[in-house]
Parts: sequence; structure tokens; C-alpha cells
Amino acid sequence: MSVAAHRPRARDAAGMKRLALGLLVAAAVLYGLATVLTPRHPAWGYVAAFAEAAMVGAIADWFAVVALFRHPLGLPIPHTAIIPENKDRIGENLANFIATHFLATDQVLAKVKDFDAAGRVAQWLAQPENADRVGARLVDVGRWAVGALNDERVRLFVADLARRGLKQVDITRLTGQVLEAMTHEGRHQELLDGVLVQLARLLGEDVVQDTIAEAIAREVKALKYVGLDQVAARLATRKVVVIIAKTIIDMAEDPQHDLRLRFDEVVTQFVGRLKTDDALRERVEKAKAEMLDNPALGDYVNQLWSELLSWLQDDMARSDSTLRRSIAQAARTLGERLAHDEEVRGWINGELQSAAPRLIERYRDDIRGYIVARVQAWDAREMTDELERHIGRDLQFIRINGTLVGGLVGLVIHTVTEWLH
Repeated sequence: MSVAAHRPRARDAAGMKRLALGLLVAAAVLYGLATVLTPRHPAWGYVAAFAEAAMVGAIADWFAVVALFRHPLGLPIPHTAIIPENKDRIGENLANFIATHFLATDQVLAKVKDFDAAGRVAQWLAQPENADRVGARLVDVGRWAVGALNDERVRLFVADLARRGLKQVDITRLTGQVLEAMTHEGRHQELLDGVLVQLARLLGEDVVQDTIAEAIAREVKALKYVGLDQVAARLATRKVVVIIAKTIIDMAEDPQHDLRLRFDEVVTQFVGRLKTDDALRERVEKAKAEMLDNPALGDYVNQLWSELLSWLQDDMARSDSTLRRSIAQAARTLGERLAHDEEVRGWINGELQSAAPRLIERYRDDIRGYIVARVQAWDAREMTDELERHIGRDLQFIRINGTLVGGLVGLVIHTVTEWLH
């Protein structure tokens, strides 16, 4: 906290100290005056009793308040300067209190359950002004990030990091593993079916067949040397196209088609080579190294990186930023969808409640240890001054109340005593 923030509290505490001291002085003056005037009238005896008890109460409470923070009058009286003398123990007790009463698993879970985090987030995001606020904040962060990344040193670092990372990747083995996962349990056949069906449907169209037949007929120059005219060439090539289309349809409809089985065999052999063929891996790695060491690739990547950052900067600097609108719309859509999807909200809240016990158990001791260490690191004088600034004004009320209450109690005692006499 700044020095300026401390000043009002310090002034309030000083003012209350002056008031409490003023009441003590007033009680002393009143006691002296009443003592002198008591022989003249019995009523002054009651005033003297009130003033005497007020002084006792004021001094006793002054002692109690001062004893919290320091030794009264600088005298090493036992059980005084309580806070600085017991700083570490107070910190440990405070940490135990917080860990036990604020971070208990059952209590935190009850708060998490009642909080309905998913519902609150959904309700907040669904409001357009809040969604716009999210978009604006994220764009501000993005502008800062883009500005930081648009630096030659960063570009060189990222490019070098990417190059080193790619050099360590075994592309051949990785490709083999990916293809093996894709072909597991015939998954590639489903993809092949889709391709064959679309291809057969395309080749089955008359316009496509005519176009292909015309193109092939034009290219097959040798047909005119065997006595075929241009019309016969078109008919022959169209027949070839029809046969190819029929073959593809047969492959799509027959899981045991010879060409399909041959495709499986080729894929299996290729996957095996990718995983075990050292010569193939060496050729691939050599090609990869040549590509990564090519300066043209680095220049191209730098150019793309610069263009991307430039576009991002230009867009985010505009008042009608596309990114800002997109983020705001996405946030609003997310809030609306969450607000209308009770199952997803229940799932989110359930996951939070499931994760809360683990997080509490994991970090409770860390929080407790942090509080203990933080209090131990405080200078005793600084901590005492800080506490006195915060609660000193309220503590002076104890002295004021002690003065007034003590005086009233003394007056009552004196009155009862006189009545009994």
C-alpha cells in the first residue's frame, strides 16, 4: 500500500489518541478541582469519585492497548509488546485458522456447489456488453503479444527453435505410426469407399465421360495409323472410360475385390517399410535436412510470419476489428448455449466439484506455509506499525470507553457507599 493511502488512517488514529488523552487530562483536572471543592459541598465528592474512577479506567485501558504493540513507557514488563514478541506464533495460528475454517474440504465444496460457476459464467457472457468486454480485453492482450513477437530476435529464435524441433522428429517412423493408426481395423477402407463412390458417381456422368473420351482421343495420335477415324477413336476411348467407371463401382461394392485386396497389401507393405526400412528412413531424413537447411525456406517462413503479424496488428488496431467482433460473438454464443444447455452446465459444475477436493488437498498446506513464511519474513516493527494503522483508531475507543465507563462505575460505587453509610 502506498504512503498516501496510509496517511488518512494515521491521521485518524492520531486524532483518536489525542481525544483519549484529552479525556484523561480532563478527568485529572476535574478530580483535582472536585477534591479541593468537596469540603464546600458534598456533591463535589460524587464528582471526585467519578473523575478518580475515570482516570483509573483510562490509564488501565491505555496500558492494555499499548501493551499489544510495545512495552508501556519502554519498561520490559512481562506479557507486554504482545504482537511483536509473538509475531511468528500469531502467523502460525492465523495460518492454521484459515486452513481449518476457510479451506476445509466440506466447506469449500459446499460453496462451489452453491456458487453455480457454469450458470454465472453463462449469464455473464450472454450479455452483449460483457461479450464485447471480453473481445476488447483479449484484443488488447493480442496487440501487446503481437508487438512483442514482431521483433527480429524473436523471429530468429522461433525459426531456429522450429528447425531444431523438426530435425529431431523422425518423420518416417511418425508417418508409419499415423498410417498404421488410420488402417487399424480397416478404417482406411471406409475412406477408400467414400473416394470410390464419389469417383464412380463422377465418371458415371455422360458429360464427364464425353470430356475424358474427347481428351484421350485427341492425344492418341496412333489411332489414325491403324485405320480408325476420329469418331471410332472417341467411341473406343469412351468405352475405356465406361470400363474404368464400372471397375471402380465394383471395387466400392465388393469388399473382397482383387484391387481392393491389392490396395490393402500395398498399404501394409508401405507402413512396414516406413517403420523398419533404414534405407528409406535415411533418404527421407536426408531430404528433410536439405529442406530445413535451405535458406529459401527460412526466408519464406519469415515472410509469412511478418505478413501474419502485420495483418493482426492492422486488424486489432481498427475500431471495427474482425478479431474483436469474432471473439465477442464467440463469447456471446458460448454464454447463450451454456444458458440453454442444462446438461453441459451440470457437467461443468460436476467437474469443478470433482476437481475441488484434489486442489484443496494439494494446495491447502502450501497456502498455510505461505502465510507462515510471509508473517515470519515481516519485520516486527513494520508489522506492528501496519496493524496499529489499521486498527489503532478502533483501539482508542477502548480508552475512551474505559474513561467514561470507569467514571460511571466509580460514581455508582461512591453513591452506594454513601447510601449505606
